[in-house]
Amino acid sequence: MTIEILRIDAGFDRYKELLDVVLAAFAFMDGRIDPPSSAHRLTPASLGEKAAQEIAFAALDDRRVVGCIFLKPEEPALYIGKLAVHPSAQGKGIGRLLLARAEATARELGLSSLRLETRVELAENHRLFAAWGFRKTAENRHAGYDRTTSIEMRKPLA
Repeated sequence: MTIEILRIDAGFDRYKELLDVVLAAFAFMDGRIDPPSSAHRLTPASLGEKAAQEIAFAALDDRRVVGCIFLKPEEPALYIGKLAVHPSAQGKGIGRLLLARAEATARELGLSSLRLETRVELAENHRLFAAWGFRKTAENRHAGYDRTTSIEMRKPLA
């Protein structure tokens, strides 16, 4: 396994593959989270627009797209939007490689932490992110909901 982390730029033309990775990675949430994942509203074109507006990286394994991460600077943190690793590639350290790229990007931009949100129902994600150094900092709710639907987690950077 040789993983390459590639900055998604104007020359990137593999958004259909990227969408397939995101949908496969997020499929385990179907029927578990409410409201449903925003991943279902993505298209190859909207992913291209997202990549143009944010900082995005793709993980390639022997030229096959197996993961991605989308980042948005929000002083003082770098927000992690869609972090996805295809289920067939999970457990191989690809998520950690993508997060390491996020940390390096935050440092380059002079930002002091990483921030993400994960759904309240996904306790396994909370544990994984905690193991990677993130701590719960807030509870949030989606528009129209009177209960917590997601938690915010942050990782300070040394």
